[in-house]
Amino acid sequence: MLRNEDLTGAVLSGSLLTLSDFSGSTMVGAKLNETQVSRTRFEGAILSRADFTKAIGWRAHFGQAVLEQAVFRSADMNRSNFVKVRAAGATFNKAELSRSDFSGADLVGANLEKAELVRVVFQNTGLANANFSYSNLSRANLNGAQLKGVNLTQSYLYLTRLSGADLSSAVGRKRANLCTFSSLMQ
Repeated sequence: MLRNEDLTGAVLSGSLLTLSDFSGSTMVGAKLNETQVSRTRFEGAILSRADFTKAIGWRAHFGQAVLEQAVFRSADMNRSNFVKVRAAGATFNKAELSRSDFSGADLVGANLEKAELVRVVFQNTGLANANFSYSNLSRANLNGAQLKGVNLTQSYLYLTRLSGADLSSAVGRKRANLCTFSSLMQ
């Protein structure tokens, strides 16, 4: 148990941390690349600028964590909980995040380029200026999401839910094309 600990700058690269509990811990700038964090708890942890590159974290729990400018490049975080995280400017490019939940999160300016986001829940999430280019958003739920200035260039939107989503100034798709996907789900 490493709850509520100060682990600022910790180097845990390549470690097996499955089922660990880092809830409430401060891990600013921690190196967690290529770690195993499946079912690990990071609720309310401060993980700004933490590096999870190529980490494996099925069903990891990040609820209400601070992930600003954190890096999840090529990470496998399927079915993980990111509810109400603050992850402005975070990098999730080429990450596997299918069936994860980002409800109510702040992902303003996040990079999700080429990410696998099948059935991800982004309901009521702040995604302004986020980059979803070349991402797979099939069957994702973006109902009520703030998508102002979002980049959807070449993204895949099969049966994506977009009811009430703010698509003003979205880049890469015509607004009319996006709206047809939400109408399929109504």
